[in-house]
Amino acid sequence: MSGKDVREDKQDGTSEEGITLEGGLPRIAIGFIIAAIVVVVAVIVLSGRKAFEPVTAGAEAVGFTLPDLNGRPVSLKDYRGKVVFLNIWATWCATCEEEMPSMEALSKGLKGQPFEIIAVSIDSEGGETVKKFIGRLGLTFTVLHDRSGKIKDVYKTTGVPETFIIDQNGIIAEKVMGPRDWTNKVYLNTIMELLKNGPKSKDAYAAKKAA
Repeated sequence: MSGKDVREDKQDGTSEEGITLEGGLPRIAIGFIIAAIVVVVAVIVLSGRKAFEPVTAGAEAVGFTLPDLNGRPVSLKDYRGKVVFLNIWATWCATCEEEMPSMEALSKGLKGQPFEIIAVSIDSEGGETVKKFIGRLGLTFTVLHDRSGKIKDVYKTTGVPETFIIDQNGIIAEKVMGPRDWTNKVYLNTIMELLKNGPKSKDAYAAKKAA
């Protein structure tokens, strides 16, 4: 190539390799920028998808600490080694109120067993509202109060009531959406199996859910 040709190439803004020298970024830099954008978008999409993935059987139960109706902090980890019946509810929920007496019967029926009911109220009002509700129904199992309602996000609930049966190792064995009559033995299979035979693997819980 003659010196004149090289000068003409430079005046056009390109070198012999066709890489932009003037009036824009090098092509390789543009390629890196595009690749970086693709990676960022993919991370955002995957993060959003994970945020909306429901908490289901086979997942680890997320730990939390909330006050009981006397203000005493209670943690989920305090009950490790027991079968935990985690119920998320509210005083304004009619079906929650319908479900509560059968939960009380279940709690009394399994008294002395390594079993614990933890009912978390998501009422935004003060604790007195929850106390009056509990007193009116004569409930004796553990009731916690989450005024912020953050536990809904932690367990990704879609409504109330929702119940999570958690095994002795802190793994969710069953998820129940909506109310149940817990005096009906048909609904007690998971609880009774855990009390009798102990915890299973995560995959076993997930497979049972899919069946």
